Amino acid sequence: MSILIDFGRDTEFSFERRLRGYVGAVARAVGVGLESCTLDTGTPAAAYIALDWRLSRFPGHDLALVWDEVHGWAAALEDTTGSTVLTYLGGEVLPDPRAVVRFLAAVRADDPDAGTLDAPVLREAGDHEQLLALVPEVAPAARA
Repeated sequence: MSILIDFGRDTEFSFERRLRGYVGAVARAVGVGLESCTLDTGTPAAAYIALDWRLSRFPGHDLALVWDEVHGWAAALEDTTGSTVLTYLGGEVLPDPRAVVRFLAAVRADDPDAGTLDAPVLREAGDHEQLLALVPEVAPAARA
């Protein structure tokens, strides 16, 4: 007699692993490594990618990409007091990394159509099992 016990998957472990792979893929796509990233898998889940660029119109501020599970990706300015969002990508909460690259290129080019100033509400925070289903699979070779 064989007994199969299904303990189910550990949603939070799977979520953290897949989100880390996704953020790593976005970081690589914009030209930085995981050392430039932070990840918070709490509620709301969030990520931060420090960039090696400054915008000519804000020479005293570093540029970063910030993400959270409610608003998606945004370009933000950094200074000693924290970060200030310049513009949100909008659309999908977890877009293809190439879409984030195009968004960042538009921000760097001072394109007035780069994103939206109003924070989009793309989903409610929480329910990481539902969000896990939205996180794109990252090829194992591309995982960090």
